[in-house]
Amino acid sequence: MKKLLKFTPILVLAILLSSCSSVRVAADYDREANFDQYKTFAFFKPGIDKAEISDIDKRRILRAIEAELMAKGMTKSENPDMLVSIFTKSNQRVDVYNNAWGYGAWGWGGYNRWGWGWNPGWGRSNVSTSTEGMLFIDFIDANKKELIWQGSGTGYLVTNNVDKKEARIKEFVAKTLEQFPPSK
Repeated sequence: MKKLLKFTPILVLAILLSSCSSVRVAADYDREANFDQYKTFAFFKPGIDKAEISDIDKRRILRAIEAELMAKGMTKSENPDMLVSIFTKSNQRVDVYNNAWGYGAWGWGGYNRWGWGWNPGWGRSNVSTSTEGMLFIDFIDANKKELIWQGSGTGYLVTNNVDKKEARIKEFVAKTLEQFPPSK
């Protein structure tokens, strides 16, 4: 029983970390828009310039969006049907895990007896911080200058490893654009 209690915080942390790897997505769109008419796209520089992330990450996001749209049969154009813009948000999340009941706990004591006792492993807290980010991808009708589709991806960011960061950005974009174009 003691061994099980000893490894419970590790198990909880492993479950939390595995659940952190997914990207939660949502999409909204104009039901009046005819998405079959949009064949070409270009990036909307004024909107993209407002995104509060590094230029390197902006380029990573735009390359990932371009690859996904081209895989869907769209073409990048100087005279587009649709404009693409992005913006981002981030939140710092602090989690405190208490694996204690206080200064003492009921349980098995020394010499095979049950009772109240001190367990130095109890009474500890673990604090972890993580950054949860949101990426919004907006599609704008180039002629009407109206928003026709918006997708968002929310998940935890990786910032300390360039390869992991690039893979995470591609994952955010791919998962978000799975919902484009909307099904009829």
